[in-house]
Amino acid sequence: MFGNIGTGEIILILLVILILFGAKKIPELAQGLGKGIREFKKAMREVEDEIKQEPDKLDSKKESNEKK
Repeated sequence: MFGNIGTGEIILILLVILILFGAKKIPELAQGLGKGIREFKKAMREVEDEIKQEPDKLDSKKESNEKK
């Protein structure tokens, strides 16, 4: 997942984050990150739904033009 980063490096990074932000701030940061990821996924789903609906709109317009 992390490429060439080993367990020792991950532990070191986590310790630095703990020292910089403190134990009380980390859950707030994680919560904000989770909300951001959730919103991003929601936006992605909405765009995918729009893309899937677009061919249907084009087909219905084509059919209505053929009837005229």
